[in-house]
Amino acid sequence: MILFLDNSAVNKLGIPMTLERARELITIQVNMGGGYNRNSVRILLHEVSQIHGQHGVDQLIQEFSLDELFGITLGQNIKL
Repeated sequence: MILFLDNSAVNKLGIPMTLERARELITIQVNMGGGYNRNSVRILLHEVSQIHGQHGVDQLIQEFSLDELFGITLGQNIKL
C-alpha cells in the first residue's frame, strides 16, 4: 500500500521509497531470481515510478539488467 503525503510516496510503515532503498530491495530480489521475485521487482518499480517517474525506473532497469533477468524493458510502463 502506498500513501501520498506532501507529494512523496511512503509504504505502509511510513518509509519513503528512495532510489537507494529501491536498490537495496531489488538487490535482494535479483539474488533470488525466481518468478515471484520478478513480481516483487515490478511492485518496487511501480513505487519508484510514483515518486521518481519513468527516468528513475529506467535507471534501475539498466543498473540491474532487469531486461535480461526478468524481461522488464526500458520505457515499460509498470502497471500492477
